[in-house]
Formats: sequence, C-alpha cells, structure tokens
Amino acid sequence: MSTSTSTSTSPHPPRTTVVKRTTNETKIQIALSLDGGPVAHLLDDDAATNPTTGDGHATQTSSTQVIAVNSGIGFLDHMLHALAKHSGWSLTLNCQGDLHIDDHHTAEDCALALGDAFRLALGPLRGLNRFGHAYAPLDEALSRAVIDLSNRPHASISLGLKREKLGDLSCEMIPHVLESFAEAARVTLHVDVLKGFNDHHRAESAFKALALAIRVAIGRTGRDEVPSELPLFPN
Repeated sequence: MSTSTSTSTSPHPPRTTVVKRTTNETKIQIALSLDGGPVAHLLDDDAATNPTTGDGHATQTSSTQVIAVNSGIGFLDHMLHALAKHSGWSLTLNCQGDLHIDDHHTAEDCALALGDAFRLALGPLRGLNRFGHAYAPLDEALSRAVIDLSNRPHASISLGLKREKLGDLSCEMIPHVLESFAEAARVTLHVDVLKGFNDHHRAESAFKALALAIRVAIGRTGRDEVPSELPLFPN
C-alpha cells in the first residue's frame, strides 16, 4: 500500500510518498521526500510519534533533511543512510524482518520497498534531467555510478567485495540490494567500484556515488518537456 501526500509552497508538486509493504517475511514502512524537509506528517500518528529507530546509528536530523533508518541490519542501515544523505532525501524506514532465518528477505524487501517509494515519489519525468552519473571516493576506494530514469529496469553491479559479511550483512546481498532497488524503481543502473582494497570503503563509496548520480538525474531542467525522443516514453 502506498500514498502520496504533503503540503508545500513550492511551484512544483511535492515529491513525497509513504510505502507500506507486508509479506510473510517482512513488515516495512517508508516515508520518503526526494527534496528533503520534514516527513513525519506523512506517517500515521503511531508511526510518527513512536518511530522505531533502533540505537540511532542511522539517524540524522538537519535543517534540510530527516533520516532515520532501522532495517534491523546495521550495515544496511549505514548504506541507506549514506544513500539518503547524499541524494538530498528525507527518509524514514522501519523494518521488522525474519532475521532469525538470515538477512536475505530483510535486505531484499527493504530495497524493493525503497525502489517503489522512489518511483512513486518521483512521479512524471517531465522537466527532469533523467540521466545522472557521479564518482565518489572513500579513502583508497573509488566508485562510479550511472543512472537513467528509463522505466526499463536493469542493473549492472560490479563491487568486487571479498569478505563474507560486512557487519551482519552478507556481501553477496549488497549488489542484490542495488539490483532490487533498480527493479522496483524501474531505472537503468550501472555501479562499478574502480579501485580500493577495503570492502567497507568499496561498498560505501558505491552507495555514495549512486546517491550523487540520483541527485543529478532527479534535478529539474527548467523546461516543460519529457526527456526522451520516444513519443510513448512515460511522462
């Protein structure tokens, strides 16, 4: 279930949404604003007044952003926090998952729900850049991300991680998180770690590069046109 509501004095419609996703394995609620600002008003009263934010390790509030991520997997929270921060989003994400089994369902479903939220909040592509690319370093690691708001889901992810886990997140799940996000968001995504020997740095630089690329792609051109030569491209 999803809803898109907000109030704003901007000349543009608010790019916000709430997504609730419940399966046999996970129960997830996300509030997302692609342009930052408050998001508590998007949530139901209980979620707004009693947020599940864990120990606060992936929580940040500034004058322009509110971020509170609690998936139950610390390293995933860290990556989604970085993604939201450098994309310019405000994001709250709470997940109750079957972590007594393993991390697969929780990580995958959080990414799918976040991709759904991104697609719904983004709305029509008219007047947007559509394409974005960026590089992001983290010490010795360097990553490149390229995104196309194409409505054609595709992900090519090359992170080159060597460890079995980072914290409680299986390294095999990290590219799958990005693939699942791209699938639900209906975007074309290429993320490559170009160098680096520390797997934490490699993964984090990848998410930060993606965030910076997204920030460009969802930026406004100031022109009232669909960014495609195809007449049937969704607008």
